[in-house]
Amino acid sequence: MKKLACLLLAILMTGTLLPAMAEQQTTELVVFAAASMTETLTQIKALYEAAHPDVSIVCNFDSSGTLKTQIQEGAACDLFISAGQKQMNQLDITADPAVNADGLDFVAEGLRINLLENKVTLVVPEGNPKGITGFDQLAELLASGNVLLAMGNSDVPVGQYTQKILTFYGLDEQALASAGVLTYGTNVKEVTTQVAEMSVDCGVIYATDAFSAGLTVVDCATPDMCGQVIYPAAVLKTADQPEIARDFLNFLTGEEAMAVFESVGFSSAVAK
Repeated sequence: MKKLACLLLAILMTGTLLPAMAEQQTTELVVFAAASMTETLTQIKALYEAAHPDVSIVCNFDSSGTLKTQIQEGAACDLFISAGQKQMNQLDITADPAVNADGLDFVAEGLRINLLENKVTLVVPEGNPKGITGFDQLAELLASGNVLLAMGNSDVPVGQYTQKILTFYGLDEQALASAGVLTYGTNVKEVTTQVAEMSVDCGVIYATDAFSAGLTVVDCATPDMCGQVIYPAAVLKTADQPEIARDFLNFLTGEEAMAVFESVGFSSAVAK
């Protein structure tokens, strides 16, 4: 009996049961993040998990508007990172009621920060067949109907920034859409794909997505054209793992994570 007990103990120590036990002890952290963070956050997630083997991070990447709606409808989420202030404000009870019209109260007090800054860029497909040089020229081409531009839908930040650029140039989006010079994407990745596949003449996406997709940037929008592109991040009041979410948020502001963000064109927006 003693030998049998020792044998069973050896199996427990070296067999397949230990991985299963370890897996049972892993805590799952759910992060909702803007689609433009897919590559960088996936890399940072691996860094964090390597240093915290007891934590498994599950990322949900989509347009900030879609993620906001999912949170509002009760989806499990510990940490939300938006590509625009509007979508975060719509969940924050301390925001202007004109923005948070539904009085939603999802953002944990004191656990919201401005994490990153991005740039809005005008990109072209390989070879730049239309010879597009910048936003000034694009405005002229749109007005004359001699270009096809891909942009984000109105409910996603990249689309909202593009709308501001059109307004800056005095262009009517509805008239342009009716003229057939605009196509849309439900998130920045869809816009990026349209340009990469050469189904459009150009597109408005973030600098980071242009870098990740290897697209040529011909111009960058100024703050006067569309404002700053700030990514807020917040731990949610409904978080199942608020402490881990807070720790991961702190990790995102650190040198190791910021090096990953900066390698593709993000810059830190964290208050010094």
